[in-house]
Amino acid sequence: MNTTIPKNRKQTALITGAANGIGYELAYIFAMNGYNLVLVDRIAHKLAEVADKFREQFGIFVKPIVKDLSIQTSPEEIFTELQQEVIQVDVLVNNAGFGIHGLFNETNLNTELEMLQVNLVCLTHLTKLFLKDMVKQGKGKVLNLSSAAAFQPGPLMAVYFATKAYILSFSQALASELEGTGVTVTALCPGPTQSAFHERTGIAGARQVENNNMMDAKTVAKIGYQALMAGKTVAIPGLKNKLLAELVRFTPRNLVTKIVKSMQEIK
Repeated sequence: MNTTIPKNRKQTALITGAANGIGYELAYIFAMNGYNLVLVDRIAHKLAEVADKFREQFGIFVKPIVKDLSIQTSPEEIFTELQQEVIQVDVLVNNAGFGIHGLFNETNLNTELEMLQVNLVCLTHLTKLFLKDMVKQGKGKVLNLSSAAAFQPGPLMAVYFATKAYILSFSQALASELEGTGVTVTALCPGPTQSAFHERTGIAGARQVENNNMMDAKTVAKIGYQALMAGKTVAIPGLKNKLLAELVRFTPRNLVTKIVKSMQEIK
């Protein structure tokens, strides 16, 4: 079992929400391509299993960090721990995130505040902490998990859609600021994807999910990884999602909102 950093340093990718879904598939791709990994997730037993699997299968250094990213101090704690162990992060993947379904005036405030912390604040905080060293080194990559939801308002998931719009806007702005530094930022904007997200969010019975031929997490991760390596600013997996992202630009906003609401309704 490889538990120490090799003297000939490989590049290291830090991935949040790495125990399941798109985060796991991204971690697998990075491991397959020889990256050392820092894997962050709140599910300790699952994270340990993933770390052991990747060490054994790929012979890489893997550092699991069990953190609940809804806690405000988590980003600073992650950064400090890696600094103390002299682990340099070359690629930051802000994958962790979740949603909640329902009318805003009826949904749980504490859950939504936790969502804002994970989807927005933690992502912004981690990017701020690790970006400075990347710019100083003159190289580095950041992959932020946005969504096809970023391109329009989302009734019945109002806060979640808004967080994804923030991530897209934030990523595009940073990508522009960082031109010429050797550091790139990519926003990955998948549509509905086969994962546990829908069950946790409570939209497993929504028209959008039931009527959608969902892409699998492995395919989404592959497209995201390729876009990141190519230095693309925005990656939208799937022709249908690309077309819809363009279509909403030319459709009256109130009509788009009504359509999204109908798709979000539970049958």
